[in-house]
Amino acid sequence: MRSKKLGVSTPQTYAVVLDTGEPVLDKLREFASAEGISTSHFTAIGAFESVTLGYFDLDQTRYLEIPVEEQVEVLTMAGDMVGSGEDRRIHAHVVVGRRDGTTRGGHLLHAVTRPTLEVMVTESPAELARRYDETTGLTLIDPG
Repeated sequence: MRSKKLGVSTPQTYAVVLDTGEPVLDKLREFASAEGISTSHFTAIGAFESVTLGYFDLDQTRYLEIPVEEQVEVLTMAGDMVGSGEDRRIHAHVVVGRRDGTTRGGHLLHAVTRPTLEVMVTESPAELARRYDETTGLTLIDPG
């Protein structure tokens, strides 16, 4: 993984480039920790060697896993990171394209980069926290 701070701006934006074999969510957490970023949002394009998507089943209050065990193009990926250390949460959705042009999409549960993933991370000016919501069973952003 490589990263670069882009110019001097507020909020700060970074280009983060992941290489083949790197686990996406782990590397994004590692980057945010190294830069001291507690709240941010991001977009990305690139490719995965494999990905596990999720669909949240509200009745079961859990993610149903959708494994995609093939190389796919990341057509779009968007999400946010909130918190720090062990409490850092990443919430991302992704649409991937398969070799035949069909797509799969959902919540990003796990992915491994191949050959690259280009992520634009922008710090958010406000500190946010996530709180457990008993109704959905999810940990949601609490803007208060």
